[in-house]
Amino acid sequence: MPLMSPEQYKASLRDGRTVYYRGERVEDVAAHPVLGVAVEHAAIDYRMAEDPADRPLAVAEGPEGPCSRYYHIPRSADDLLKRSALIERATALGGTLVVLIKEIGTDALCALHLLASHTDRTKGTAYLPRVQKFYEHCRRGDLAVAVAQTDVKGDRAKGPAEQAHPDYYVRVVSEDREGITLRGAKVHTSVSVNAHEIIVLPTRNMGAGDEAYAVACAVPANAPGLTMIASPYGSRKGNEFETPISARHKMIETLTVFEDVKVPWERVFLKGEVDMAGPLAKTFVEFHRFTAVSYKLPLVDLFVGASRLMAEYNGILRANHVRDKLARLISYAQICRGMAREAARECKVVDGIAVPNAELINIAKLHFAENYHQALAWVIDIAGGLLVTGPSKEDLDHPRLGELVSKYLGGAGGVPAEDRLKLINLIAEITTTDFAGYQAVLAIHAEGSIEAEKLTIFASHDARASVEYAKKLAGIGG
Repeated sequence: MPLMSPEQYKASLRDGRTVYYRGERVEDVAAHPVLGVAVEHAAIDYRMAEDPADRPLAVAEGPEGPCSRYYHIPRSADDLLKRSALIERATALGGTLVVLIKEIGTDALCALHLLASHTDRTKGTAYLPRVQKFYEHCRRGDLAVAVAQTDVKGDRAKGPAEQAHPDYYVRVVSEDREGITLRGAKVHTSVSVNAHEIIVLPTRNMGAGDEAYAVACAVPANAPGLTMIASPYGSRKGNEFETPISARHKMIETLTVFEDVKVPWERVFLKGEVDMAGPLAKTFVEFHRFTAVSYKLPLVDLFVGASRLMAEYNGILRANHVRDKLARLISYAQICRGMAREAARECKVVDGIAVPNAELINIAKLHFAENYHQALAWVIDIAGGLLVTGPSKEDLDHPRLGELVSKYLGGAGGVPAEDRLKLINLIAEITTTDFAGYQAVLAIHAEGSIEAEKLTIFASHDARASVEYAKKLAGIGG
């Protein structure tokens, strides 16, 4: 099948899916005044495939002709580097907001290929053919695929089967000749309202007694019994002068509720193998952290570019403390970029799939997350207080007030007040608004917590050579 056009993508979402926004049923997500912005943002992926400038990066040669590069399973470091470059480019077109409609789903598909292959070899199951068939379905259809992984959890000190409420983790409540039935809820499900398919994954390690919760499968977004409650966060009305990013770009998360959703056996990729739940969750996260660092790059580049330009507009570029902050912002951005690329170059190939180096990509993600708020402080310090005290678009457009604004808020070297305010508003959006809050929470919690990254780094690092070197220099052991 040919690649989907942006208009075909939008039309394909009119499929009767059950989506609620602020308590009201949304009949057409593409036409909704808020959710429709997210749909337009997601269409970036489909527009890139039609743009001669972006097509060589966005489209790969598949077994049956051209396909989205996201559906080109990475087989080498070069494949991972191209995938990272595509994610970075798409996010840059998205105004620093990741598109995610194929990135996250194909992260999950890579993980499912690996875990299904391992489970089939060690347990005699037959999951891999199902994963491969579903992958072909998504690749041929050029589909948008979300991932529902994070359970609502209830009492986080207890495991799935220990909860007072049995549905705090998604579980299999019954099965028959046709398939399984799911019940429960997932949270933080990104791009679900404008995806075609939703892959359900376990969120943690599991043990004996958790068999009903050890489940991975795929569910159409319009499946009977599936309800998506969209988060309203970041939906305040703005204009392109005051909110130049979020006026045009948005990503929606949902509380995704499964009320006895039927899943055919051919779409079931794990059921009851509790010892595989944790490894599947971890394998997905390692692919997804590679995606995460790739999509952070336009944002950290914007920190550098906007701060430098603001320093020029404010006439402070030669100040030593400003140059110090800019040097630190440059280092922050380039370390993230360099570590992501090195994680691709140092990949390992497992069952024919290139897996990013887990230690290096977790170091990159940890570096980004732990230094994020300090980077914001540097940007804010350079920009100044007008981030939160500047006049509005209506003031600038007013005949009398506009004259006053233009007279008093110009920048160094004759920079017009309007240009200075546009830059201030762009910086305000990434540092002080609800969009900034959204990005800040993503920095800490998305793709796994800071503590999870530390644990992975500790577990991944082979310290034997370092220990032996220390012993040798200390004269221990002969």
